[in-house]
Amino acid sequence: MWFICDGCGIACAIVTWFLVLYAEFVVLFVVLIPSRNGIINGIVFNLLAFLALASHCRAMLTDPGTVPKGNATQEFIKSLQLKPGKVLCKCPNVRKRCVPKMGHHCPWINNCVGKNNQKYFVLLTMYIALISLHTLVMVEFHFLHCFEEDWTKCSPVPPTTVILLILLCFETLLFLIFSSVMFETQVHSICTDDMGIEQLNN
Repeated sequence: MWFICDGCGIACAIVTWFLVLYAEFVVLFVVLIPSRNGIINGIVFNLLAFLALASHCRAMLTDPGTVPKGNATQEFIKSLQLKPGKVLCKCPNVRKRCVPKMGHHCPWINNCVGKNNQKYFVLLTMYIALISLHTLVMVEFHFLHCFEEDWTKCSPVPPTTVILLILLCFETLLFLIFSSVMFETQVHSICTDDMGIEQLNN
């Protein structure tokens, strides 16, 4: 199993899970349970949350394609016939192992995005974008419903409900934008066969 023992990366990974579980709590107890037609939305939301967290685990625990230690012998390097200064791969400081075709080191998954775990990272960004969009739509309909009705019928504690929903809207809007941009850049790098570090070097 592949795991990077980096304090910042582990903290970011824990925050990622906390944010998904916070959204799960608010959507389940504030939006879905009080509504009359929450079963389909609940199934879709929970499926997307499960797929996002599973993709997060796979992206975090998969070797991104590191070069095995001890294979950089002088004979092997000479056989490559490289120009002076030619970079074969990027060696991030966190793991101190070279990762060919590395996109970037993502603290949210506590791992580098490379050829072996890029598909899980792409799926993670897609699922986070979808769950964020779905949550924003559900919260919008919930607000509209509660504005038409009396707030006390929507929730036994209206001020707390409003605060939880506003925080959820802020979280989902932020992650919708962030994960959509990351998804687009990853799809672009797949289509052009050019990883993030290579794009910056060019």
